Amino acid sequence: MLKEHLKTICLLVVVVLAATSCSQNHSVVSQQNANTAAPAAANNISAEQLAKTYGLDSFDQVDAIRYTWNAQFPGFNAARTWTWEPKTNRVTFEGKDKDGKPVKVTYLRSQLDSQPANVKTEVDPGFINDNYWLLFPLHAYWDKSATIMNQGTKPLPQGSGSAALVSVKYPSDGGYTPGDTWDLYVGNDNRVEQMIYHRGGPKKPGTVIASWEAYKKAGPLLISTDHHGTADGNELHIFITDLAVKVAGSNDWVNAQ
Repeated sequence: MLKEHLKTICLLVVVVLAATSCSQNHSVVSQQNANTAAPAAANNISAEQLAKTYGLDSFDQVDAIRYTWNAQFPGFNAARTWTWEPKTNRVTFEGKDKDGKPVKVTYLRSQLDSQPANVKTEVDPGFINDNYWLLFPLHAYWDKSATIMNQGTKPLPQGSGSAALVSVKYPSDGGYTPGDTWDLYVGNDNRVEQMIYHRGGPKKPGTVIASWEAYKKAGPLLISTDHHGTADGNELHIFITDLAVKVAGSNDWVNAQ
């Protein structure tokens, strides 16, 4: 449905598993250098602690999340609008097909096998990609197969300064792009400041570096809405717009602020 160029570049960080369960069965490894002095709050952060910063404890209050995922890089712009109802895993996509014609589709992820080919091979991978940009600290907690590694204080990949490096590595089998690793640079407020994404397979881009900026509250959730960086050295800008949530007991959308 979406342009092949978009599939190659914008499906940057499709990771292994969808958020279908909330397991705590992570492998956690600490490799802190004794000569470094990261803030204690972030230096040995667990997946659960990180997820709590982003709204884990109140996530069950969220009935729906609506947002537009935008990508800009030289010669190309893209926008995909999603509504996700996490309690039922119901997804609605609004965007354009390869000919620029409007497309809207709604499906249950539990029934993905019965969906048309374009939903299975293009729309749903796009949903996973964009949702991980939106909520990765929560997904790192939900994904029971992920290994969480605390690596002590490291220099930030962009600019000056340092932060606690927390690596999230996925296994080498299963999912859309197995073997991916997310290196999260976490500040002393347990917020991600920057990240490096390493693709586990040969597809390009292999390395994505991005900032985590413009934090907003959407109901009980904390979300970074602006990411500047590079994909294999090429300039990249990912940003979230029209972000809102619908909480239990209300039919009104609450805009992010």
